[in-house]
Amino acid sequence: MSHGTNAMLVGARRREPATVPGTSWRTRGAWLLAAVAGAFTLAQLLLVRPGMGLGWDETVYVSQVGTQAPASFFSAPRARGVSLLVAPIASWSTSTELLRVYLALLSGLALYLALRTWRGLFPARVLAAAGALFASLWITVYYGPAAMPNYWVAIGALICVGCFLRARSDGLDRSALWGVVAGAALMAWMRPTDAVWVTLPLLVLAPATRLWRLTAALYGGLVAGVAEWVIEAYVSYGGLGQRLSDGSDIQGGLGWYFAVDDQLRSLVGRTLCRPCTAPMPNPAVFAWWFVLPLLAALALVVAVRARRTAPTLLPLLCAATAAFPYLFMIGYAAPRFLQPAYALLAIPVAAALFHLVTKPNGRWRPAAVTLVAIGLAGHLAVQYAVLDRTVDRTTADRRDWARTAADLHRLGVRPPCLLTGHQALPIAYYTGCSSAATQGSNANSTLAEILRTAERIPTAALTEPGGSPPGYARDWAVHRSAGFDLHLAPTPGPDGP
Repeated sequence: MSHGTNAMLVGARRREPATVPGTSWRTRGAWLLAAVAGAFTLAQLLLVRPGMGLGWDETVYVSQVGTQAPASFFSAPRARGVSLLVAPIASWSTSTELLRVYLALLSGLALYLALRTWRGLFPARVLAAAGALFASLWITVYYGPAAMPNYWVAIGALICVGCFLRARSDGLDRSALWGVVAGAALMAWMRPTDAVWVTLPLLVLAPATRLWRLTAALYGGLVAGVAEWVIEAYVSYGGLGQRLSDGSDIQGGLGWYFAVDDQLRSLVGRTLCRPCTAPMPNPAVFAWWFVLPLLAALALVVAVRARRTAPTLLPLLCAATAAFPYLFMIGYAAPRFLQPAYALLAIPVAAALFHLVTKPNGRWRPAAVTLVAIGLAGHLAVQYAVLDRTVDRTTADRRDWARTAADLHRLGVRPPCLLTGHQALPIAYYTGCSSAATQGSNANSTLAEILRTAERIPTAALTEPGGSPPGYARDWAVHRSAGFDLHLAPTPGPDGP
C-alpha cells in the first residue's frame, strides 16, 4: 500500500467521528456527551446547595407562577420564559430544594441535547471537551440550577447555531430546520434582545445566501419566541417602543460604555457588579478570559487551512455579537450575561486545544499535553474556589432574608401584607407579602396607595440599620432584624382583615 494511500486512510479515520453518522454517534459519541452532562448535573447538586434560597431575580420569576407570595412587579426588560420553565414545580410546591434539583436535572439534559446538535460538524471528543469547558465554569455551575434566563439563552444559542450549520450544508435536513426554530424560540422566550444579538450573523447570512427555508425557520423561531413579549408590551407597557425604552432606562440607559473591566471585576464572584468600583481581582481569577480569544483565533486559522471555515467562524461571530452589548453598551456587569458567548466559544476553543496536543497523525504531543493539563487544572482550581465563596456568601445573604421574614411574622406582618423600602421585593417573597416602590426600576405604586393599603393590612418599611425610612414611615414603630430596620405601620383598624 502506498504512502499516499496510508495518509488518506489515517485522515479518513481521524475525520470519521465528524463525518460519518450512525454507529459512532449512537455509541461512543453519545456516551461521551452523556458523561459530560451527567458530571455537570452532579456538580450542581454537590456544589450548589439545593437549599440555597432564591435570589432577587429568582423570586420575581418564581412568584409569577408560585403559591408562596403574590406575583412581584415584572419590569419591562423581563420575559416570561423562566416563569414557564419553573411552573411544573413552582405552581404546586414551595420547596426550593425540589426546584433546584429539577433545574439541575433539566440543565444537564439540555446541555446533552445542545451538544448533540453539533454532531457531524466536530468530532465527538471535541464536543465533549467543549461541554466540559463550558460546564466547568463557576458561572455555569452556579446558574445551572437557578431560576434565571442566561443559561437557557446559552443552550438555545448552541442549538440554533449548530442546527443552522447542519441545515446550511443539507437544506433537506428537516430535524436541523426544526432545531433552528427551537433554539431561536428558546432564546427569544427567555431574553428577546439577547436572541437578536446572538442570531445577528445568522439573520444576515441566511437571506444573503438565499437559503429561504433556513431563513424562514430562523425568523419563525424568533417570532414564535418573542410573540408573547410583544403582545404584553402593548397590553401592559404602553407599546413595544415604550417597553424597549423603559428597559433601556432600567439598565441605566444603553449607549457607549466600556464595561470590559467591569466584567473582569465580576469574575471574582460578584453576581451583580453595579456600581462596579471594586479593585481588580487577582489575575489568576481572570487569566482564562484572555486565553479564550487566542485559542479562538488559533481555531479559526486551523479551520481556514483545513477548508472547514464555517463551523468555526459562525459560532465565533455569534459569540462576538452576543457579548458586544454587555461589553460596550451597559454601564455595569454580571458574569451570567456572557454565558451565551462562553457556550459558543467553547467548541472552537476545544478544537484548538486538541490541535495543540495532537500531531497530524493523531498521536499525542506529550509536552503539550502536560502543559495544557497543568493549565486546565489551575483553571479548575480557581473556578471552584470562586464558586465555593460565591455559594457561601449568597447562602448567608438569603438566610438573612429568611430570618427577616420570620421576624416580620413574629411581629404580626403576615399575609396578606405589604413591604416597602430596602430589598423589599425579595424579602416580600420570603414573607408571603406584596411589595411596593414609588421610584426606581421596580416602581409600581404611589404614596397614596401605600398609605391606603397600610390602613387595611399589615405593612412594613425596610431600611438598612440606622437608615432613614420613607417620610410616611417616620412615626412607625422600629424593630431591628438581621441587617434591617423594620418600620411597622400601626395595626390596621377593626375593618381590616
